[in-house]
Amino acid sequence: MSQLSYGKRPWTFYALGAFFALFVLFLYGPMIAIYILSFQGPNGGLTFPMNDVSLHWFVALFGQDRTGDFAGAFGRSIILALIVFVLTVVFSLMAGLAFRQRFKGSTFIFYLAVASLVMPGLFLSLGTGLLFRVLNIPTNWYSSALGAQLTWTLPFGLLIMFAVLSRFNRDVEEAGRDLGASRQQILWHILLPILLPGLIAVALFGFTLSYDEFPRTLLTVGPRNTLPLEIWAMTTTVTSPALYALGTLTTVISFIAIILSLGSIALIQRRRAGRGRRPKNRPAVSRKEEQSADLL
Repeated sequence: MSQLSYGKRPWTFYALGAFFALFVLFLYGPMIAIYILSFQGPNGGLTFPMNDVSLHWFVALFGQDRTGDFAGAFGRSIILALIVFVLTVVFSLMAGLAFRQRFKGSTFIFYLAVASLVMPGLFLSLGTGLLFRVLNIPTNWYSSALGAQLTWTLPFGLLIMFAVLSRFNRDVEEAGRDLGASRQQILWHILLPILLPGLIAVALFGFTLSYDEFPRTLLTVGPRNTLPLEIWAMTTTVTSPALYALGTLTTVISFIAIILSLGSIALIQRRRAGRGRRPKNRPAVSRKEEQSADLL
């Protein structure tokens, strides 16, 4: 009976497996097609079949025959994404620590902070652009676009910090105070090392959301485009696989950021696991004091 139940699978198992395979193909098929077509030869087009295989269109992005200000837009997007992720990490950490205790108006402030997640990004872009115009401040990628993108990244960072801090054992802070640590020492040597994986996740969200943000940047970027806007402009002027090569290159950069973030978290967890192995001849102490002593 057990062999029959484990040996034969119901038809629904295969049906669900086939449905999942089709869903994955539908999700990633267009992306894979773009990646393949980006390696077309010099005489290649925008569709299959491919005409030779080369790196011609990747070189064209940086060469003299490039179309659009790809290098400038790429540099602006990277700088803007770095600024956004730093500000997102700092403000999310401060807000997360502040919300550990109830204070007057905390509920209203929380819902106000996450309200931008349900509002269309184009409306936020329009409102930010109008605000800068009323204040007679010119819109630019490092000012108005930065503010518009923070309305998108900060709520995600705040929600992540809530999830991380909800699992934080405050007895560790108490143990640090018992050992004579000041507030600054508790922050730098206890809180930040424990919260570091969560802060890396916040940084990853801030960087990736800013790097490919389009609607909130459309009306706030000013005279110089970021990379998503430059790609959008290229779709109306470029009729070559250079557009596909640009998409492949930006995807590689996104994957590099994800791999670095996940690798950093894995390295931190591995180091913590190594610290947690106490030698056999070491005198037994309380878990709370052991964690605080390691961090201090």
